[in-house]
Amino acid sequence: MKPEETSDSRLFPAEHSRREFLRTVAACSPILAISACGGNAPSVAGRPNIVLILADDMGYSDIGCFGGEIRTPSIDGLAAGGLRFTHFHNSARCCPSRASLLTGLYPHQAGVGDMMSDQGVDGYRGDLNQSCVTIAEVLRGAGYGPCGVGKWHVTRHLPPEGPDHNWPLQRGFDRYFGTITGAGSFFEPETLVRDNTPVEPETGFYYTDAISDQAVEYIQDHGKSRQEAPFFLYCAFTAPHWPLHAPEADIARY
Repeated sequence: MKPEETSDSRLFPAEHSRREFLRTVAACSPILAISACGGNAPSVAGRPNIVLILADDMGYSDIGCFGGEIRTPSIDGLAAGGLRFTHFHNSARCCPSRASLLTGLYPHQAGVGDMMSDQGVDGYRGDLNQSCVTIAEVLRGAGYGPCGVGKWHVTRHLPPEGPDHNWPLQRGFDRYFGTITGAGSFFEPETLVRDNTPVEPETGFYYTDAISDQAVEYIQDHGKSRQEAPFFLYCAFTAPHWPLHAPEADIARY
């Protein structure tokens, strides 16, 4: 990889709040942001806080910093203060890509070579295997406080029946809010869980905003309760995966 580096050292531009940033990156390609963005949760003993942001099924050229047609000012600010990769690959589908991202393995090695069905072959079980470890499991062992929000989609076992052996809390996360399945309504998503408990969306729910709000809350909570430990936040938006639901105000802009 030969990334393009800019001279702007700011990771989060001052004119954008954390909430604006997290909401805007709903349309973004995978970004790894290593920062001290936790407010009251500074990096500890030289270990940085880590925010890993993932968006779903979108080409890199759809965001502003790569010439896209939609407004992505916070993403553009992040790109201006960081690195933009010029040679980057994924696994072409959402679940194999995130299985690879979470484990550092080829998706077949993690058991998610295709979609969420058991095809009777180890590389195609539709379920993270027990031979791999997730980034959350590794970082928790190193003293981090791992939290996650958004789309999981690396197991075929769904709420409410389960089993939950491959849900986020069983794969290294201390807290999690999001959906276990891979797609659905942004207004009334199915398989929504808080930690291991299925929950129903509240009135006025919009998934992208809910992911953003919960991400900020987890960072703030960590700063209050675990200042001695660095945090890891996995923020996996469903947008812009189908069904491409958006608030009316956002649709009206285009």
